Amino acid sequence: MTGPYDVCIRGDGIVGRTLALHLAAKRLRVALVAQPGPNPAHSDVRAYALSPASRQLLQAVRCWPDERSATPVTAMQVQSDDDGPAQVQFHTPSDGAEALNWIVDVPSLERLLADALRFQPLIALHDSPQPATLRAVCEGRRSSTRQALGVDFDVAPYGQWALAGRVRCERPHQQVARQWFSHGNVLALLPMEGADGTLCALVWSLAPDQAGHWQTANPEALGEALFKATHGCLGTLTMVGERKVWPLQAAQAQRWSGTQAHSDGSPQSWVLLGDAAHTVHPLAGQGLNLGLGDVAQLVDTLDGRPYWRNVGDLKLLRAYERARKAEFALVGGSGDALQRIFSQSQPALQAVRRIGMQAFDRSPLKPWVTRRAMGAAPSAPR
Repeated sequence: MTGPYDVCIRGDGIVGRTLALHLAAKRLRVALVAQPGPNPAHSDVRAYALSPASRQLLQAVRCWPDERSATPVTAMQVQSDDDGPAQVQFHTPSDGAEALNWIVDVPSLERLLADALRFQPLIALHDSPQPATLRAVCEGRRSSTRQALGVDFDVAPYGQWALAGRVRCERPHQQVARQWFSHGNVLALLPMEGADGTLCALVWSLAPDQAGHWQTANPEALGEALFKATHGCLGTLTMVGERKVWPLQAAQAQRWSGTQAHSDGSPQSWVLLGDAAHTVHPLAGQGLNLGLGDVAQLVDTLDGRPYWRNVGDLKLLRAYERARKAEFALVGGSGDALQRIFSQSQPALQAVRRIGMQAFDRSPLKPWVTRRAMGAAPSAPR
């Protein structure tokens, strides 16, 4: 298929591919521009906690992995080691919900999306930008297109790096996601390989020097450190495969939509999605969920437009931007507040945290927070 296209998507990661498939399902002509990927010689250790809303979005384009690659989480335990015996537990609601969320293996999901693209005739893959009514930018937080558009990206570093990898546990994880706050660090073990699995995805937020140390430390030493940090709740822990590190930050683009003049002076509309528009701390597991929420909102907005408006109509794009900024303010702001609260080490604040966690665990507010974290909104496009 050749142009002209309705939408040119810059970036072929999970957000970009999902957007392309949903737009094509609405009979829009899409150009998907690939960007340089990771070195295939290195394994991909990423795993995401995806909400029921994100699962519905991916199922709608038949790209949901099987249970070995998308493990349902039926409970979550959050513990603060700084504050004495303080713990909050979440469980799947008893109203028919299948899980709190699913821990999804990124390479498996990316393969399904790549296969689906090959069978969609309204999507064309390109290695350079193509003329289109709307440019959708899904290139990630280092987006070169966002920089070329002159959009400011407000970044607030956390002073932490994430260490990610895979851990083989002595005991089954029992579909429980576990998280520990300790001296400003956040350690999460996320269940993988299905209901009876013993593999967990590790995400450990640490000071940069600590993250660098544990990235290159021998597996036995790291396993011992993790055993201590998790109080041996899953028995002996053995590192599997490679480890990755990256800096953590909260960030938001000042504008998520607009127009830019072509070389001939005519305007072209653009819109930002995913990490090109916003990034959050991984402690709440909402990064990709926010990006897929962007996809759902944009597809709904474009699909519901009056027949006289094209997909680049700035009024439509402003409506998308307002809706998603409001969602990001709630979800991103909550995660940022949690990180800053638990990164403090003053004794008085530790006591307040302990009392607050104990009270919240018994609070009638907890079911609402559980539902909100499960992604009760937004839903998949109609």
